Amino acid sequence: MVLALINDIESSGNLLKSAVYLATNLKKEFGILSFVNNPEQAENQKIRIHNFLSDNPLQNVQLHVKQDNIDRMADACENLEASFLIIQPVDNRKKTLRNYLVYCRDLRIPYLFYKQEFPMLDLGKVMLPIGFLVEELEKAQFASAFGRFCQSRIEMMLANDYGSKAATNAEKMKFIFDKFELQYSLEKAKNDSFKVEKEAVRRAEREGFGIVIISASRDYGLDDIIFGPKEYHLIRTSAVPLLIVNPRGDLYTLCD
Repeated sequence: MVLALINDIESSGNLLKSAVYLATNLKKEFGILSFVNNPEQAENQKIRIHNFLSDNPLQNVQLHVKQDNIDRMADACENLEASFLIIQPVDNRKKTLRNYLVYCRDLRIPYLFYKQEFPMLDLGKVMLPIGFLVEELEKAQFASAFGRFCQSRIEMMLANDYGSKAATNAEKMKFIFDKFELQYSLEKAKNDSFKVEKEAVRRAEREGFGIVIISASRDYGLDDIIFGPKEYHLIRTSAVPLLIVNPRGDLYTLCD
Protein backbone atom coordinates (compact mmCIF):
# COMPACT_ATOMS: atom_id res chain seq x y z
CA MET A 1 0.00 0.00 0.00
CA VAL A 2 1.08 3.57 -0.73
CA LEU A 3 0.08 5.71 2.25
CA ALA A 4 -0.43 9.47 2.28
CA LEU A 5 -0.05 10.94 5.78
CA ILE A 6 -2.42 13.93 5.71
CA ASN A 7 -2.91 16.80 8.12
CA ASP A 8 -4.70 19.47 6.05
CA ILE A 9 -6.77 17.68 3.41
CA GLU A 10 -7.74 20.90 1.63
CA SER A 11 -4.12 21.65 0.65
CA SER A 12 -3.16 18.09 -0.26
CA GLY A 13 -4.35 17.93 -3.88
CA ASN A 14 -0.98 17.40 -5.60
CA LEU A 15 0.20 15.10 -2.84
CA LEU A 16 -2.83 12.83 -3.21
CA LYS A 17 -2.58 12.81 -7.00
CA SER A 18 1.10 11.89 -6.68
CA ALA A 19 0.34 9.09 -4.22
CA VAL A 20 -2.37 7.68 -6.51
CA TYR A 21 0.00 7.94 -9.50
CA LEU A 22 2.66 6.01 -7.57
CA ALA A 23 0.21 3.39 -6.29
CA THR A 24 -1.30 2.85 -9.74
CA ASN A 25 2.07 2.37 -11.44
CA LEU A 26 3.40 0.11 -8.70
CA LYS A 27 0.12 -1.84 -8.65
CA LYS A 28 -0.40 -1.11 -4.96
CA GLU A 29 -3.42 -0.12 -2.92
CA PHE A 30 -3.74 3.53 -1.87
CA GLY A 31 -4.64 4.81 1.58
CA ILE A 32 -4.96 8.08 3.47
CA LEU A 33 -3.59 8.10 7.02
CA SER A 34 -4.31 10.79 9.61
CA PHE A 35 -3.60 11.11 13.33
CA VAL A 36 -5.91 12.96 15.74
CA ASN A 37 -6.10 13.48 19.49
CA ASN A 38 -9.67 12.55 20.38
CA PRO A 39 -12.92 11.03 19.01
CA GLU A 40 -14.39 14.43 18.12
CA GLN A 41 -11.36 15.33 16.01
CA ALA A 42 -11.49 11.89 14.39
CA GLU A 43 -15.10 12.40 13.31
CA ASN A 44 -14.41 15.92 12.04
CA GLN A 45 -11.36 14.74 10.09
CA LYS A 46 -13.35 11.94 8.45
CA ILE A 47 -16.04 14.42 7.40
CA ARG A 48 -13.47 16.85 5.95
CA ILE A 49 -11.74 14.09 4.00
CA HIS A 50 -15.00 12.65 2.68
CA ASN A 51 -16.14 16.14 1.62
CA PHE A 52 -12.84 16.74 -0.15
CA LEU A 53 -13.00 13.39 -1.94
CA SER A 54 -16.57 14.06 -3.06
CA ASP A 55 -15.27 17.14 -4.91
CA ASN A 56 -11.97 15.49 -5.92
CA PRO A 57 -12.84 11.84 -6.52
CA LEU A 58 -10.08 9.23 -6.28
CA GLN A 59 -10.41 5.55 -7.02
CA ASN A 60 -10.42 2.91 -4.25
CA VAL A 61 -9.19 5.05 -1.38
CA GLN A 62 -8.73 3.42 2.03
CA LEU A 63 -9.18 5.87 4.91
CA HIS A 64 -7.38 5.33 8.22
CA VAL A 65 -7.95 8.00 10.89
CA LYS A 66 -6.01 7.05 14.02
CA GLN A 67 -6.76 8.40 17.48
CA ASP A 68 -3.12 8.20 18.50
CA ASN A 69 0.14 10.15 18.69
CA ILE A 70 1.88 10.81 15.40
CA ASP A 71 5.09 9.34 16.78
CA ARG A 72 3.39 5.96 16.28
CA MET A 73 3.47 6.34 12.50
CA ALA A 74 5.97 3.50 12.08
CA ASP A 75 3.67 1.09 13.89
CA ALA A 76 0.70 2.25 11.82
CA CYS A 77 2.61 1.76 8.56
CA GLU A 78 3.67 -1.73 9.59
CA ASN A 79 0.15 -2.72 10.64
CA LEU A 80 -1.24 -1.46 7.32
CA GLU A 81 1.56 -3.22 5.38
CA ALA A 82 2.54 0.02 3.68
CA SER A 83 5.23 0.05 0.98
CA PHE A 84 5.72 3.82 0.65
CA LEU A 85 4.83 6.75 2.88
CA ILE A 86 4.26 10.28 1.55
CA ILE A 87 4.15 12.81 4.37
CA GLN A 88 2.38 16.17 4.58
CA PRO A 89 3.96 17.90 7.61
CA VAL A 90 1.75 19.82 10.02
CA ASP A 91 3.65 23.03 9.25
CA ASN A 92 6.94 24.24 7.77
CA ARG A 93 8.72 25.07 11.00
CA LYS A 94 12.23 23.69 11.49
CA LYS A 95 11.31 21.97 14.74
CA THR A 96 8.38 20.21 13.10
CA LEU A 97 10.54 18.70 10.36
CA ARG A 98 13.17 17.55 12.85
CA ASN A 99 10.49 15.90 14.98
CA TYR A 100 9.07 14.11 11.95
CA LEU A 101 12.51 12.78 11.06
CA VAL A 102 12.80 11.33 14.57
CA TYR A 103 9.38 9.68 14.16
CA CYS A 104 10.54 8.23 10.84
CA ARG A 105 13.67 6.59 12.26
CA ASP A 106 11.87 3.28 12.83
CA LEU A 107 10.27 3.11 9.39
CA ARG A 108 11.23 0.08 7.33
CA ILE A 109 9.84 1.63 4.15
CA PRO A 110 10.94 4.67 2.10
CA TYR A 111 9.30 7.99 2.91
CA LEU A 112 8.92 11.33 1.20
CA PHE A 113 8.15 14.78 2.64
CA TYR A 114 5.82 16.46 0.18
CA LYS A 115 5.98 20.25 0.29
CA GLN A 116 2.83 22.15 -0.58
CA GLU A 117 4.58 23.92 -3.48
CA PHE A 118 5.63 20.67 -5.17
CA PRO A 119 3.86 19.86 -8.45
CA MET A 120 2.46 16.41 -9.13
CA LEU A 121 5.16 13.75 -8.92
CA ASP A 122 6.92 12.94 -12.20
CA LEU A 123 9.05 9.80 -12.22
CA GLY A 124 10.35 10.13 -15.76
CA LYS A 125 13.88 10.83 -14.45
CA VAL A 126 15.20 9.50 -11.14
CA MET A 127 18.47 10.69 -9.57
CA LEU A 128 20.43 8.08 -7.59
CA PRO A 129 23.54 9.32 -5.74
CA ILE A 130 25.87 6.49 -4.71
CA GLY A 131 28.27 6.62 -1.77
CA PHE A 132 30.60 4.13 -0.09
CA LEU A 133 28.37 2.76 2.69
CA VAL A 134 27.10 -0.78 2.19
CA GLU A 135 23.48 0.18 2.94
CA GLU A 136 23.49 2.38 -0.16
CA LEU A 137 22.48 -0.81 -1.98
CA GLU A 138 19.05 -0.57 -0.35
CA LYS A 139 18.27 2.36 -2.65
CA ALA A 140 18.69 0.17 -5.72
CA GLN A 141 15.50 -1.80 -5.13
CA PHE A 142 13.38 1.36 -5.16
CA ALA A 143 15.14 2.82 -8.19
CA SER A 144 14.61 -0.54 -9.88
CA ALA A 145 10.89 -0.47 -9.02
CA PHE A 146 10.57 2.98 -10.60
CA GLY A 147 12.40 1.78 -13.68
CA ARG A 148 10.31 -1.37 -14.04
CA PHE A 149 6.85 -0.03 -13.27
CA CYS A 150 7.09 3.71 -14.00
CA GLN A 151 9.49 3.50 -16.98
CA SER A 152 11.88 5.84 -15.19
CA ARG A 153 15.32 6.63 -16.52
CA ILE A 154 17.84 6.30 -13.69
CA GLU A 155 20.82 8.65 -13.45
CA MET A 156 23.48 7.12 -11.17
CA MET A 157 25.81 9.72 -9.66
CA LEU A 158 28.92 8.00 -8.33
CA ALA A 159 30.79 9.65 -5.46
CA ASN A 160 34.28 10.83 -6.30
CA ASP A 161 36.08 8.80 -3.62
CA TYR A 162 39.66 7.56 -3.40
CA GLY A 163 38.58 4.07 -2.39
CA SER A 164 36.62 1.50 -4.37
CA LYS A 165 33.58 0.95 -2.12
CA ALA A 166 31.29 3.42 -3.91
CA ALA A 167 32.29 1.98 -7.30
CA THR A 168 31.58 -1.54 -6.01
CA ASN A 169 28.12 -0.41 -4.91
CA ALA A 170 27.51 1.06 -8.36
CA GLU A 171 28.51 -2.19 -10.07
CA LYS A 172 26.11 -4.18 -7.88
CA MET A 173 23.31 -1.72 -8.69
CA LYS A 174 24.07 -1.96 -12.41
CA PHE A 175 23.76 -5.75 -12.18
CA ILE A 176 20.22 -5.34 -10.83
CA PHE A 177 19.29 -2.74 -13.45
CA ASP A 178 20.69 -4.88 -16.28
CA LYS A 179 18.70 -7.86 -15.04
CA PHE A 180 15.48 -5.93 -15.69
CA GLU A 181 16.82 -4.15 -18.80
CA LEU A 182 16.26 -0.73 -17.26
CA GLN A 183 17.31 2.61 -18.73
CA TYR A 184 20.19 4.05 -16.73
CA SER A 185 23.42 6.00 -17.04
CA LEU A 186 26.39 6.49 -14.73
CA GLU A 187 28.28 9.72 -14.14
CA LYS A 188 31.02 10.51 -11.66
CA ALA A 189 30.30 13.33 -9.25
CA LYS A 190 32.63 16.18 -8.38
CA ASN A 191 32.21 15.52 -4.66
CA ASP A 192 32.95 12.57 -2.40
CA SER A 193 30.48 10.36 -0.51
CA PHE A 194 29.93 12.99 2.18
CA LYS A 195 28.63 15.59 -0.29
CA VAL A 196 27.42 13.58 -3.29
CA GLU A 197 23.77 13.71 -2.22
CA LYS A 198 23.80 17.51 -2.01
CA GLU A 199 25.39 17.67 -5.47
CA ALA A 200 22.78 15.24 -6.82
CA VAL A 201 19.91 17.31 -5.42
CA ARG A 202 21.22 20.53 -6.97
CA ARG A 203 21.68 18.86 -10.35
CA ALA A 204 18.21 17.33 -10.14
CA GLU A 205 16.78 20.81 -9.57
CA ARG A 206 18.63 22.24 -12.59
CA GLU A 207 17.80 19.41 -14.97
CA GLY A 208 14.19 18.68 -14.07
CA PHE A 209 14.49 15.32 -12.33
CA GLY A 210 11.31 14.17 -10.64
CA ILE A 211 12.85 12.64 -7.53
CA VAL A 212 16.17 11.97 -5.75
CA ILE A 213 16.70 8.83 -3.68
CA ILE A 214 18.85 9.45 -0.60
CA SER A 215 19.83 7.51 2.52
CA ALA A 216 19.02 8.63 6.05
CA SER A 217 21.83 8.97 8.57
CA ARG A 218 22.96 5.76 10.28
CA ASP A 219 22.99 7.28 13.75
CA TYR A 220 22.54 10.75 15.19
CA GLY A 221 25.76 12.19 16.53
CA LEU A 222 26.05 15.34 18.64
CA ASP A 223 26.13 17.62 15.56
CA ASP A 224 23.03 15.90 14.18
CA ILE A 225 21.18 16.42 17.44
CA ILE A 226 22.15 20.09 17.66
CA PHE A 227 22.02 21.15 14.00
CA GLY A 228 19.93 18.39 12.44
CA PRO A 229 21.07 15.39 10.34
CA LYS A 230 22.15 15.79 6.72
CA GLU A 231 18.74 14.66 5.39
CA TYR A 232 17.09 17.45 7.39
CA HIS A 233 19.12 20.11 5.57
CA LEU A 234 18.56 18.46 2.19
CA ILE A 235 14.79 18.28 2.69
CA ARG A 236 14.55 21.89 3.88
CA THR A 237 16.33 23.33 0.86
CA SER A 238 15.41 20.92 -1.92
CA ALA A 239 13.08 22.03 -4.70
CA VAL A 240 12.52 18.41 -5.79
CA PRO A 241 10.98 15.55 -3.78
CA LEU A 242 13.47 13.36 -1.89
CA LEU A 243 12.72 9.70 -1.28
CA ILE A 244 14.50 8.76 1.95
CA VAL A 245 15.60 5.21 2.76
CA ASN A 246 16.53 4.28 6.32
CA PRO A 247 19.63 2.11 6.88
CA ARG A 248 18.66 -1.43 7.83
CA GLY A 249 20.80 -2.55 10.73
CA ASP A 250 19.10 -5.94 10.64
CA LEU A 251 20.43 -6.59 7.14
CA TYR A 252 24.01 -5.40 7.40
CA THR A 253 26.87 -5.49 9.85
CA LEU A 254 27.86 -1.84 9.79
CA CYS A 255 31.56 -2.20 10.32
CA ASP A 256 33.03 -0.23 7.43
